[in-house]
Amino acid sequence: MMPRSVLSRCAPCMLRPLEVPFRYLFGPGPSNVPPRILAAGGRPIIGHMHSEMFGIMNDIKKGIQYAFQTSNNMTLAMSGSGHTAMECAVFNIVEPGESVLVAINGIWGERVAEIAERMGAKVHTLFKTPGGHFTNAEIEQALAKYKPVLFFLTHGESSAGLVHPMDGVGDICHKYNCLLLVDSVASLGAAPLLMDQQNIDILYTGSQKALNAPPGTAPVSFSERACHKMFNRKTKPVSYLLDMTHLSNYWGNDGKPERIYHHTGPVSGFFALRESLAILAEMGLENSWSHHTEIAEYLWKGLEDLGLKLFIKDKDLRLPSVTTIAIPEGYDWKELLAYIMKHHRIEFTGGLGPSVGMVSKSLSRRHDNAAFNYMAV
Repeated sequence: MMPRSVLSRCAPCMLRPLEVPFRYLFGPGPSNVPPRILAAGGRPIIGHMHSEMFGIMNDIKKGIQYAFQTSNNMTLAMSGSGHTAMECAVFNIVEPGESVLVAINGIWGERVAEIAERMGAKVHTLFKTPGGHFTNAEIEQALAKYKPVLFFLTHGESSAGLVHPMDGVGDICHKYNCLLLVDSVASLGAAPLLMDQQNIDILYTGSQKALNAPPGTAPVSFSERACHKMFNRKTKPVSYLLDMTHLSNYWGNDGKPERIYHHTGPVSGFFALRESLAILAEMGLENSWSHHTEIAEYLWKGLEDLGLKLFIKDKDLRLPSVTTIAIPEGYDWKELLAYIMKHHRIEFTGGLGPSVGMVSKSLSRRHDNAAFNYMAV
């Protein structure tokens, strides 16, 4: 006699086919994924330790080196979103009790400060309200005062729509024996950024923004100076999953003849990321930058012609991939965005962190050699 089942019934929703609505994703990310990248992600799965997979990972490394404009050997893609790369950088570079300086002019500086504080660092901050940027003199003064081992700066602050000037920052950091960590999740491929030339020590981005791939992979690269600090620690990083001692082997960056199992990487995600980087290489970085700028300027003019005000007044500081609109007085931003979604299937978003209630965000972004933009809808 079969024992009476003690299992509960499956929820009815799981017996229905998956339904996903089509929407125009004009928020700060994720972006609509072009068919070529979707097709790449839908290819048959292979083992994450197969030689063919290692070949694809090697391709990804070359693609990231081109996108970042770096020759760093320690270049790879994290199995996770941009936050994964953010934590990987902090966890591997900083040891408990060490001084860290974080520039906060939006949500991403706030996140890094909390991550560093949680793992026991002495966190110091430079602060500007959303839309503000830091002068090199302000940065140097803080470096001289706090003597941090790491300085964090967001290149593309999506919560405010600001692209931060980078020239000279790396030189100042090196003058004070400090490593420079830069977040380019919202800006890579859309705004000029040159890792080696601008002396950036750790740079990371996400797959789901201007790269047009699905969320879930996060390119990151470490300079030789960063590697020296990272691989000469007195203590182990707080995360086993994000320990670069293991990840450098998984990506074939440690010079050892054999790659040893560490974790199961997102195979389909790596397929899609590889295709996205290939499209960027075919288009060319400079063409991608100019294309984003052209579309963004078209968007900015159209918005201003409608009588709307852009949140970032200085045109040179506007992030080409994320445009922020100052919410008109007397309007509820949540109602506006809900109306646009309901009637036009278009996603815009409000602010994040300190910019909530101050801005609404839309994008101008590459899409398989084309671009979505608000005014064309």
